[in-house]
Amino acid sequence: MSPRGLPPEPAVIDGPAGRLEAIIEVPSLQPLRGFAVTCHPHPQHGGTMQNKVVYTLARAFQDSGYASVRFNYRGVGASQGNYDEGRGETDDALAVIEWCRRRWPAAALSLAGFSFGALVALRAAAVADPQRLISVAPAVTRGDYAQVRRPDCPWLIVQGDADQLVDYREVQAFAARFVPPPELRVLPGVEHFFHGRLQELRTLLLEALT
Repeated sequence: MSPRGLPPEPAVIDGPAGRLEAIIEVPSLQPLRGFAVTCHPHPQHGGTMQNKVVYTLARAFQDSGYASVRFNYRGVGASQGNYDEGRGETDDALAVIEWCRRRWPAAALSLAGFSFGALVALRAAAVADPQRLISVAPAVTRGDYAQVRRPDCPWLIVQGDADQLVDYREVQAFAARFVPPPELRVLPGVEHFFHGRLQELRTLLLEALT
């Protein structure tokens, strides 16, 4: 057993397009505060569950007392199926959530996502009714965010003001669409992939979760 929890546990989850590859990390202290599913960035641009921002999100949840689950979308790594422009990837996330609810029936769901994964998590939240949502660097100009609705839960957006893929002002405008607006934390000098700033992200996440 590591200081933060049990060793990572590989898992295979039945998804709508075939088997999904996943990693479960459970804290050593029980009872659980809940479970968290984290969604990774765009699969056609190298996004996987091993992405360092996704890893940081997952470990922050685990260190805060949550069972943490990250997974590869269809067609990524050992997951079966093919890329489906966010629609199928959202269905994958919902299948993972349902698997987790069978494993931890008394635990509440938290959802998180990075970049493209932020859209997947937001779409899934409309169906899955999480207790919280965390969106890191949501690619609001690179996906269909027009029809998404605000989840009925606390919602944190973390965005860098040096993001080279999405102007942080677009994220501010996106957040302002909702009533009440999500909590938006803009980090100065941070670019899209949080190079050299992952510890700062981790600290912010731990504060939000505790």
